[in-house]
Amino acid sequence: MKGTSRTFLIVLAMATILATVTTGAAVAAKGHHSVGSSTISVVLLNSTDGAPHWGQTVTFSVSTTATDQPSVKLDCYQGGVRVYTHMAGFYPDYPWPWSQNFTLRSSVWTSGAADCTAELYYMNSRGRSITLTTLSFHVYA
Repeated sequence: MKGTSRTFLIVLAMATILATVTTGAAVAAKGHHSVGSSTISVVLLNSTDGAPHWGQTVTFSVSTTATDQPSVKLDCYQGGVRVYTHMAGFYPDYPWPWSQNFTLRSSVWTSGAADCTAELYYMNSRGRSITLTTLSFHVYA
């Protein structure tokens, strides 16, 4: 009986590790991070090589069951200094749909690569921002 229990625990541990590694690889391969019932992924609008570059435009594909009014905030940094921030709602009746396109440049970010993090969030009934999930990606020069 002890041998069977030990074998079962070893198999269970290996299956758990395999499932965790497989899930992590699948999330990394798809280029987005998800938690629970919320996902976000970057959509390149004018990339010529399948990667985001300074000056190009991106938007996001979002999905959540937490709210019917999700928003995305994007912050980009060069050497630890924030050079870009922009936010927009991603729901059907959002009054400024053109702002869902994020052009990767600013008066501070005049050229070069940056590291960006997109936050999918919503505002709760108390006016507090609730983060649903995040996505980090590199923007090339």
